[in-house]
Amino acid sequence: MIITRRTLLGAAAAIACAAAIPAFAAKPLTIGFSQVGAESEWRTANTASIKDAAKKAGVNLKFADAQQQQQNQVKAIRSFIAQRVDVIAFSPVVETGWETVLREAKNAKIPVILTDRAVKVTDPSLYVSFIGSDFVEEGRRAGRWLLDYAKKNGDKPLNIVELQGTTGAAPAIDRRNGFAEVIGTNPKLKVIRSQTADFTRAKGKEVMEAFLKSEGKKINVLYAHNDDMAIGAIQAIEEAGLKPGKDIIIISIDGVKGAFEAMKAGKLNVTVECNPLLGPTLIQTAQDVVAGKPVPKRIVVNEGVFPAEVAAKELPNRKY
Repeated sequence: MIITRRTLLGAAAAIACAAAIPAFAAKPLTIGFSQVGAESEWRTANTASIKDAAKKAGVNLKFADAQQQQQNQVKAIRSFIAQRVDVIAFSPVVETGWETVLREAKNAKIPVILTDRAVKVTDPSLYVSFIGSDFVEEGRRAGRWLLDYAKKNGDKPLNIVELQGTTGAAPAIDRRNGFAEVIGTNPKLKVIRSQTADFTRAKGKEVMEAFLKSEGKKINVLYAHNDDMAIGAIQAIEEAGLKPGKDIIIISIDGVKGAFEAMKAGKLNVTVECNPLLGPTLIQTAQDVVAGKPVPKRIVVNEGVFPAEVAAKELPNRKY
């Protein structure tokens, strides 16, 4: 083959032309995520986990804070549908009232993943997967700890007050039911007052103050549906001149650093872990769904129970 100047010029022109054609990269995955709010240390850690995992995976995350309002979540989900995101994920404020908007997402062929909290719907196909804790089992674990405590301390009658989470929220319903199921096996354990404190520290303090005014020294045990409410209640107990963790035994759920610090100080007796670090699992599940891979309908995270005796040793290991 004879290579001429014309051949070289033609090849150079072809290369230049090819270089001028843009290389289209694969479109990044876009997830619309509606968070409950920022009501607790747990929720803050949960949000950070999701944002960090999305960033590391190169996922475009559209984040919306519902500020504890279901109508804000419905509005956010409809906005995600209008924006044609690839996947919608959300942690529902309450269990019910989602049928209409989830059907809109299904009609738009946008898969929905639930995180942390479940929903009650007549058609389970309205969401592809639910990633989160077993809240009923968390309540049972709290109850089992109290059964063991009662047995070790003479099995005498114990009056319990309960700080519930947000009314209608899955963790509030399930943690109450799981706890009641277990302590119901011992007739000497009795819940004398139970009221919502919305999973917040401020409301936990406020409601505990009311409990102390109405029941006073009759209270032997406090069961709080999350650590933030327990920490608020600890302040109310101290202001009433009592010793939290001693005069009133305190059981809570979440396992945040604040709870371990309270246990180390002798002010809280046990926390049942609820792992907020769901980000990596959510992002991987979303990627699998979009890729057409099968995903479990229910993904349960691993968790434990941490009594005060292990708090000092475990505190440095806590990531939230």
